Amino acid sequence: MDDIIKLKDYFDRRNEAKSQLPLSKATVSKVEVVGMGDRVCVDLCSIMRPGEGLLVGSYARGMFLVHSECLETNYIANRPFRVNAGPVHAYVTVPGGKTSYLSELRSGKEVIVVDQHGLWRTVIVGRVKIESRPLILVEAKDNSGDDTYSIFLQNAETVALITDATGSSGRTAIPVTSLKVGDEVLVRKQGGARHTGIEIQEFNVEK
Repeated sequence: MDDIIKLKDYFDRRNEAKSQLPLSKATVSKVEVVGMGDRVCVDLCSIMRPGEGLLVGSYARGMFLVHSECLETNYIANRPFRVNAGPVHAYVTVPGGKTSYLSELRSGKEVIVVDQHGLWRTVIVGRVKIESRPLILVEAKDNSGDDTYSIFLQNAETVALITDATGSSGRTAIPVTSLKVGDEVLVRKQGGARHTGIEIQEFNVEK
């Protein structure tokens, strides 16, 4: 698997897009175990590198960068094609500046994979698994404003949020099982109102 990832890195760097999505830092303000829910695992037709994942959030105005399962753990073999993305209600970023509900993804659809630097690429969904799992609520406050963003994730050591690549912590991602108030994670700030996944300009309150 390591050799496959190295070969993929070589070709990705040759074909890497110049465009970047601006990412911002947010400070975790709440971590709370909340009970059971139906969460979505997204298995892609591409291998992801450390620092890559999907943009997911409870509200379209702020999307968290959820890491793939490419890192080794003591509990399960790594799966660099998978993102344990969150519950069925959550938004995920898809091509064309749009969002989709995680529950709407299926084989053949496309999503956006983003790394710590904001570099992105379009990949194809190979399979989606929805299963009932224990959830954890994470809230984080925008470091450059007053907005607070939230996301529900499976309470498992293989699920992690991506951190700033230039930070001093030396960590690529923080597992939700060890996430604590004060940790910094990466988010993608967007316009608030959405209709059928498309950003619109109208009065909209989400809470």
